[in-house]
Amino acid sequence: MITIREEIFRDVEAREALLDACFGPTRFQKTCERLREGRMPADGLSLVIDRDGEIIGTVRLWHISAGPNRPALMLGPIAIDPSVQSLGLGGKLMREALKRAADLGHKAVLLVGDAPYYERFGFSTDKTGSLWLPGPYERNRFLALELETGALAGARGLVSATGAFERKPDLGVLVAAAAQGALAGLRPAL
Repeated sequence: MITIREEIFRDVEAREALLDACFGPTRFQKTCERLREGRMPADGLSLVIDRDGEIIGTVRLWHISAGPNRPALMLGPIAIDPSVQSLGLGGKLMREALKRAADLGHKAVLLVGDAPYYERFGFSTDKTGSLWLPGPYERNRFLALELETGALAGARGLVSATGAFERKPDLGVLVAAAAQGALAGLRPAL
């Protein structure tokens, strides 16, 4: 059975393997990666396609500012397992991600991608002409979709990351907890 659901912690390894298979190690050199580094994806907008416990698709959306004081989302990466591409799963995943973003009150989504593919979802270069990204990109691949009409009207400036920083475990706390766990077995019973 194939379902689209929110990503959970145990999906991380499979998601990363899928992204490696689809994009290879150069995916970390892309300009949009600068907007994701060290950040958490937007709540409720990390989705996977699960086929009987196997992750065959993934997409994430990230909080950004489309110029000063202009909240938006950056979509990407989106990937579908090569063995099931051309079955329409990417389109289903994209439509679900955009629906959830709209339902959560987000007003605009930007991405860097293949314009002919993303045009069918409403993306175009019409709203990105006065925006720029923090690194190299092809202008004709920098696309936007307004989920609310006028959300990007007058948007101008550098696109920047605004999302929450990743919660990294405090190694000192982990070491102390591990040491206490190890020492717990050495304490005499009272």
